[in-house]
Amino acid sequence: MTMPQPSNGARLLIDQLGPVLEQMPDPSGGPVAADLERELAAAFGVPYAVAVSSGTAALHAALSACGVGPGDEVLVPALTVVMTVAPLAALGARPVFVDSDPATLDLDYADAARKLTPRARAIMPVHLWGRMGDPQALAVFAAEHGLAVIEDSAQAVGTTREGQWAGTVGTVGCFSMKDGKILWSGEGGFLLTDRREVAEYAAAFRSHWLPAPAGQAPLSRLATNSRLAAPLAAIALANLHRISHLVQLRQAQTRHLLTAVAHIPGLTAVDPAVGEQWNGFAPLLHIDLPTPRGFAEHLARQGVPNSTGSFRLVPCDTRGLFPSADRPCRGAAQIMDHTLAVVLTEHDTDTTLERYAAVIAREAAAWAP
Repeated sequence: MTMPQPSNGARLLIDQLGPVLEQMPDPSGGPVAADLERELAAAFGVPYAVAVSSGTAALHAALSACGVGPGDEVLVPALTVVMTVAPLAALGARPVFVDSDPATLDLDYADAARKLTPRARAIMPVHLWGRMGDPQALAVFAAEHGLAVIEDSAQAVGTTREGQWAGTVGTVGCFSMKDGKILWSGEGGFLLTDRREVAEYAAAFRSHWLPAPAGQAPLSRLATNSRLAAPLAAIALANLHRISHLVQLRQAQTRHLLTAVAHIPGLTAVDPAVGEQWNGFAPLLHIDLPTPRGFAEHLARQGVPNSTGSFRLVPCDTRGLFPSADRPCRGAAQIMDHTLAVVLTEHDTDTTLERYAAVIAREAAAWAP
């Protein structure tokens, strides 16, 4: 299988970066971040986009804009990373970890309902590995319980389900543009919303409350410095101009690897849901071998990078940073322990993917922990 040909990404980056670098130093930051925001909003069909310095900064701004503060609770899947939860601690709020359904990877809404208290202000679904939960189920649950929806779409740019883009289902959608994401700028992030007041709040929050939202005084509240630097905005804008190619490339890479390992006993592809157009962020395989997490860790040592083996991904509710859960999220643990999520970048060629497949096949056949 031949991958889609590159769309001269390096030339786009150079063309976009040159004028920005020539204008520096420029304390105003220049117009490129605003240009990026306009094009992001147009690309996703929403009224507002706000560019920030990271995906974590996007979540921080979004949660604060939705009124989350000291003593509040936010429902968060245990099937996530610490970076999702860190902004809650910064705001004095508490994560309430919710389980996920191993059959669908979606939130377990029965578990979420059991864990609701009057202090709950929001629910924060996480589209891990680019996979998107059922948008209608999310919207219904949030509406029934009066919760804001802040989507952590860090890995899900380009994924849709039932015709809705990841990051456009709830009140706010938050994205990362760190290296390794499909839309990347080295570091960076952005949020999407259809609410003017949320966008104005987030724009003020990222810049020490400057400019302040309508009717408020500049510097009238403490906020952060989480602006997106102009050179990084220029890189993001250049990559946004080739986003269709970047998504198609990742999808082709994932199909290539999953096809190459389809015959291996003990490994089964985790398919998208009906109605889900997945961005293919990471090839997903269900591991039905003894000590499956040990197998993923072994593959990482053999040169096949993956979420659990390389980055020791565990359910967030099991980390020592947080109080021990009264009701541990066993579905999330089952998903993580049994999922091989291979880490890809746009530089991975057919040769690289075939080498990964060969290593996976060899090690699976010989696996005897």
